[in-house]
Amino acid sequence: MTARLNKQHGFAVNHKRIARLMGKMGLQAIYPRPRTSIPDRQHKKYPYLLRGLNIKQPNQVWAADITYVPMPHGFMYLVAILDWFSRFVVAWQLSNTLDGAFCVEALRQALRHGQPEIFNTDQGVQFTAQAFTQELEAASIRISMDGRGRVFDNIFVERLWRTVKYEDIYIKAYATVPELFTGLGDYFDLYNYERPHQSLGYCTPADVHFAVNVPIL
Repeated sequence: MTARLNKQHGFAVNHKRIARLMGKMGLQAIYPRPRTSIPDRQHKKYPYLLRGLNIKQPNQVWAADITYVPMPHGFMYLVAILDWFSRFVVAWQLSNTLDGAFCVEALRQALRHGQPEIFNTDQGVQFTAQAFTQELEAASIRISMDGRGRVFDNIFVERLWRTVKYEDIYIKAYATVPELFTGLGDYFDLYNYERPHQSLGYCTPADVHFAVNVPIL
């Protein structure tokens, strides 16, 4: 679209401006999307433990998921670990591949700050891999996995992806990986510590996660 506007219509714009305008209008470019959740039939699958569960405190349930970030010449992959009760983003990592090592690194980063009773993911190969599940089992964390094709089993992480993409990624249209890394770091700090959530009684995730001036939810 950028090239067409420049060449055919004489508008001097770059891809960042186009992406910002499209983000403000709620539009996305149409391009082949990478599959971020590919199961491995040989890996052990775990039952979904959250159905009907009363989640009433931080560090009761964490959840992780992977999404893709469009870049000028391809994609980067973003994994985040979210506390279900507080919506606090406990850890995140970027990678240019889906080999799973960045998910293990995000998990180790998160576990340096505490640990949940239950950890929920989809059945993607990165999360069913022994390298990932062994980290959880070593910490005596119960493993929960979404049913195949049931995106609403991990609804709060899905909402996080929509928020970060429409409030940051699509508007900023990062051109380089260092820009993306710095920008996401700034955004997740804002999301955790400054952005109030209606569902949290207009407290921030950090307020709820660390129980700072939090009304009864």
